[in-house]
Amino acid sequence: MTLTFHWFLPTNGDSRDIVGGGHGVPTGAAGGARPASVAYLGQIARSAEQLGFVGALTPTGAWCEDAWLSTAMLTEVTERLKFLVAFRPGLLAPTLAAQMASTFQRLSRGRLLLNVVTGGESQEQRAYGDFLDKDARYARADEFLHVVRALWRGETVDHDGTHVRVEQARLHRPPDPVPPVYFGGSSAAALPVAVRHSDVYLTWGEPPALVADKLERVRALAARAGRELRFGIRLHVIVRDTAEQAWAQAQRLLDGVSEADIRAVQEGLRRSESEGQRRMLDLNGGSRDGLEVAPNLWAGVGLVRGGAGTALVGSHAEIADRIAEYHALGIDEFILSGYPHLEEAYWFGEGVLPILRERGLWRHPDGQPGAGDHVDIPFAGVPAPQPAVAR
Repeated sequence: MTLTFHWFLPTNGDSRDIVGGGHGVPTGAAGGARPASVAYLGQIARSAEQLGFVGALTPTGAWCEDAWLSTAMLTEVTERLKFLVAFRPGLLAPTLAAQMASTFQRLSRGRLLLNVVTGGESQEQRAYGDFLDKDARYARADEFLHVVRALWRGETVDHDGTHVRVEQARLHRPPDPVPPVYFGGSSAAALPVAVRHSDVYLTWGEPPALVADKLERVRALAARAGRELRFGIRLHVIVRDTAEQAWAQAQRLLDGVSEADIRAVQEGLRRSESEGQRRMLDLNGGSRDGLEVAPNLWAGVGLVRGGAGTALVGSHAEIADRIAEYHALGIDEFILSGYPHLEEAYWFGEGVLPILRERGLWRHPDGQPGAGDHVDIPFAGVPAPQPAVAR
């Protein structure tokens, strides 16, 4: 199996600096100069598609634009790119969610992926009218996904549970294909739900040893449930021609945030109920020091951003090596991002993906575009061929 790469759509705005948001962090806490317009997000989506990314993750929450509506608009300016739509069970009825997914699949010609987010912050959930605690939200997600998957199979569903109740629920047209379900979560309440219902289990970018330990736990639970899951990882990337240039860019991002920003954001993140967020905080320690927590793995983003807080930093070859290292643990899908998202997609797509292709770890979703074509461009690093001289 070749590796699958997804990019990220910054529906909370983009910048040459780190943009805050997520897990109780207000958007704009650390930058945000490019509004999340359809025109700009379309630029990112089309670039990701051309470079060879399979899909693009779109976040959910009060700090960003709605994921369903944003991605539905972007299907009209792209051709192949899939959209990994983050959504929260419990904020809409399971029958409606199943119907929305089915509609999206038909109208986009099968370009929907679903990222289940139970919600790690009770305060934000209450703003949406959801007053369950964290463990109850996972229990509700369990019932919710049970109903949704049954509807997708074309069944008529009666379910009278603790959190979900439907009678004679049925879809007029089930989705074809059924969208894959992506699910993250590191707590004891999350893992059994992930094992029962997800197709791809996601982890944030922790050092390889911690990722290996987590994947072993999930594999063991899945085996007992008679299931086999795929695994994915969510990371930022800072990749350049040389390691020195990449680390200089990481330092520039760090220099762009103040101590006051770090203190304020860290204080908010420490109130998070998310086990994954706690693990991110443990990596950065709230300090500018010691942020390379594993070779080429930098925890600086998490100082001022909730959620995924680590970045792969290095040269093209170094980042390819780290990706291969995670792949050896069982990671097959990589959900990446970088500031700004348009330019960083090209750094990765033109620098790292060709190396992985040469190693037999990746191929472009469209095959090998341009493999039979060659265009000579003067001064582009390859000398133009000289015309033959008649003798």
